[in-house]
Amino acid sequence: MKQINRHHDELRAALQASRDSFLFAGLFSLFINLLMLVPALYMLQVYDRVLASSSTPTLVMLTLLVVFLFAVMGLLEVLRARILVRVSARLDMLLNPRLFTAMFDSKLRDGRGAGSQPIDDLTNLRQFLTGNGLFAFFDVPWMPVYITVLFLMHPWFGWFAIVGSLLLFALATANEIMTRQPLGKANSLAIGARNYLGGNLRNAEAMEAMGMLERVHQRWFARHHEVLKLQALASDRAGFLTSASKVLRMTLQSLILGLGAYLVILQVSTPGIMIAASILLGRALAPVDLLIGSWKGFLSARSAYQRLHDLLRLIPERPRFMSLPAPDGTLSLDGVLAAPPGSNVPVLRGIRFDIPAGEIVGVIGPSAAGKSTLARVILGVWPVAAGKVRLNGADISHWNREELGPYVGYLPQDIELFDGTVSENIARFGEVDSEKVVAAAQRAQVHEMILHLPKGYDTSIGEGGAVLSGGQRQRIGLARAMYGNPVLAVLDEPNSNLDDQGEAALVRAIAQLKADGSTVLIITHRPSILNSVDKILVLREGMVEMFGPRDQVLAQFARPTAVARPATLPSQAAR
Repeated sequence: MKQINRHHDELRAALQASRDSFLFAGLFSLFINLLMLVPALYMLQVYDRVLASSSTPTLVMLTLLVVFLFAVMGLLEVLRARILVRVSARLDMLLNPRLFTAMFDSKLRDGRGAGSQPIDDLTNLRQFLTGNGLFAFFDVPWMPVYITVLFLMHPWFGWFAIVGSLLLFALATANEIMTRQPLGKANSLAIGARNYLGGNLRNAEAMEAMGMLERVHQRWFARHHEVLKLQALASDRAGFLTSASKVLRMTLQSLILGLGAYLVILQVSTPGIMIAASILLGRALAPVDLLIGSWKGFLSARSAYQRLHDLLRLIPERPRFMSLPAPDGTLSLDGVLAAPPGSNVPVLRGIRFDIPAGEIVGVIGPSAAGKSTLARVILGVWPVAAGKVRLNGADISHWNREELGPYVGYLPQDIELFDGTVSENIARFGEVDSEKVVAAAQRAQVHEMILHLPKGYDTSIGEGGAVLSGGQRQRIGLARAMYGNPVLAVLDEPNSNLDDQGEAALVRAIAQLKADGSTVLIITHRPSILNSVDKILVLREGMVEMFGPRDQVLAQFARPTAVARPATLPSQAAR
């Protein structure tokens, strides 16, 4: 429970780290608001003292003093703005690494993830901290100062200011009530529509080839149109209330002049006080007016804060474990039960087997048997619902990922290369050691192919490896998996995009992995690659159907009537 509470307050803690800066900004706001009295006092002195005495020296001295105080006020406003800019930058620096990791963990956890929305939310929050809307929150607490001065001028002025403030606060409350729901719903729909569009753009080629563009556009536009309707509704309401607030403030400033004139006629006030009261009332009401005008930005920032808060609460920070000795590739699964992220239906059920270091195991089975799920579970990419995956006896989830990564090679079924050069991709975007990069490419039998690219290892492959063919991406992905002599390599359909020449190169690469002592799991539908393996694991409906030496398992398949289960195989007893 303590851990949950800690993560629950993680965003607040990041803001509290800048508490002293906020206090200084509030202190500067105090002096700024006190100096805001200067125009009213200057007007009062000019009307009641300078004009009455016709004293030019008094006018000059008052004017010089006012100019100096305005310069001080301007300097304080600059300092306050600079403080808030640095607070926002510090907030970004504190949260950015945590959010970046949480985005990926969210994707691994539920299969959908939050996309890049958390970074957009952090930007939104940071921009609000540096905008005029936040200044209104700093200035509102000082309204009583202006109202107190108005009471000192005459009680009627003070009560008039209180009534005017209550009217504006009523408009601000109405603005919150009338715009919160449509804006919140619009923001949620906009995020969903943006994610939908981003997913479709990744499949642009299929959409174009099959003439799906218009229909996909219609589905996206239906969502977008609903967003526009809700935003228009909220904007119409906010626009009406903002205009009403502006008109009310101008009306109140004019009416207080009339009230002041009446008091002058009664000879209980002076023309200077009348003008000064109008200026002070305008200043007292300005923060509320600014709040109403920037309410949309405040609601957006509040929604962003809530989404960040929820993400950090639901996705705890990755635990840090004690460093473990380098593994040798010994792998064991004990009663593993697993389901894809976001699903409660198990795909793997009771998986048990042991693989000594240095063995090559082929994983076969019909579609939807759980082969790719097994690969992700072995690598610790997907969590297990029950059971354990152990590497060298240690739970795979207890390895620090940045420490385990160099010992693991993974070639996923859907090859993902990243925007950068060939050498950067092979080096996994770490420091490019040319000798290690070339060695990995040579072991993967892809060195010659890379040399024929336009700039060799320095060829920029574009986002997703767009400039490469499917076979080239797969072979470079294999070189990335073999980078640094991994002790455990998981190859998911490594020959799905390869021609005969590429498959022959793959066979040689697997032989090299075996010579290096790596433990290798090869998930495949093609029987030709099985000649390279020591054992075969057969999955069916998420369970182990057979596991044993290659020739023995293949012999079972050769008998049409054979329905042997793992317990009938000698290798099962050996486990």
